[in-house]
Amino acid sequence: MADRERLAERGEESDSARWILLSSFYERAYSLLYPMNKIRLAILGTGGMAAEHVERFMKNPDVAIVALGDVSTTVMERFKTDTGLDAVEPVPEMFTDAATMFAEAELDAVIIITPHTLHFDHAMLAADAGLHVFMEKPMVNSSDQAHALAKRFSDLDKVFIVGYNTPCRPEFDFLRTTIRNQSLGKLELISGYLSQNWMKLTEGTWRQQPELSGGGQAYDSGAHLLNSLCWSVESDIAEVFTFLDNRGTPVDINSSINLRFTKGVMASVVVSGNCATDGADLHFMFEHGRIDIDGWEGKWIKVWQADERVENPSLSGEPQTPNDNFIDAILGRAEPRTSIQNGIVQSELMDAIYESAKTGLPAKPTAKG
Repeated sequence: MADRERLAERGEESDSARWILLSSFYERAYSLLYPMNKIRLAILGTGGMAAEHVERFMKNPDVAIVALGDVSTTVMERFKTDTGLDAVEPVPEMFTDAATMFAEAELDAVIIITPHTLHFDHAMLAADAGLHVFMEKPMVNSSDQAHALAKRFSDLDKVFIVGYNTPCRPEFDFLRTTIRNQSLGKLELISGYLSQNWMKLTEGTWRQQPELSGGGQAYDSGAHLLNSLCWSVESDIAEVFTFLDNRGTPVDINSSINLRFTKGVMASVVVSGNCATDGADLHFMFEHGRIDIDGWEGKWIKVWQADERVENPSLSGEPQTPNDNFIDAILGRAEPRTSIQNGIVQSELMDAIYESAKTGLPAKPTAKG
């Protein structure tokens, strides 16, 4: 203000000077609305699970949702009203093109909740914009894409997580630690299932359109169970044999998957998309005990040592949403609980699942390098 008064006294308050002062005012206003410690977040994709993600992020004081991206402004307007974003100051900007949003909005991070086959292109655009990325599952639709994504982000100092629930639970941390230190002996076998009324729930949506979904129930809800399996074992996939049943739809509904990890652990998993009862369990069989666990959300765990049930196993840490873990990782308060590497293992598994079902033979992930 002192500079402006001096200019006015000398009669030199030019248009240029007024522009500088106005720009300074807006910059200060923006900094007040979005303090430096707030992560400026874009929501790319405002259907399906987006409302739940917004609810989680709005509870986090370190997040400011500043932009929405979708192909329909009508959908975004309704989404703002339904989620309460229309009452946020300032109201998030709306964009119907992802590249434009990344170029024009002031962003630190993005959550990508678009149809599965768009994930890769949107992630690459986010990398070009230098953003932290929260990717809804599945990360991408092929191992080729997964490895290309890893290469693109390898020289970027950015957080990239995949939106799986169980890695953020103390129960799964206990399980993985038990596998690592072999406190129940060596892990040998795993069985599991996931059931959901998925076929009816997704009828008429993009999830049953292969050009947008990239696959069916095994790639959608089944991804939660399969990632829980792979995240815990921490091993590449050696070989897979699969039966799939589309139940008359364009995508897989039911699947029976047998696999062997390179560490020698064998697993058998079934995924149902035509069951009126929801559920997901995993059973880990060690030399000297067993662990049963909630394979979808990780909210319960049962531990046996030989024939004795271990009451109240010692769990460390607090449960967290992947959304809060994402923000904590960006701010340097925590390590990300998932990464592109988890997406690579999952993508290689899915490639092998579909290859085996197609050929009727065991399939091995193709080495990438």
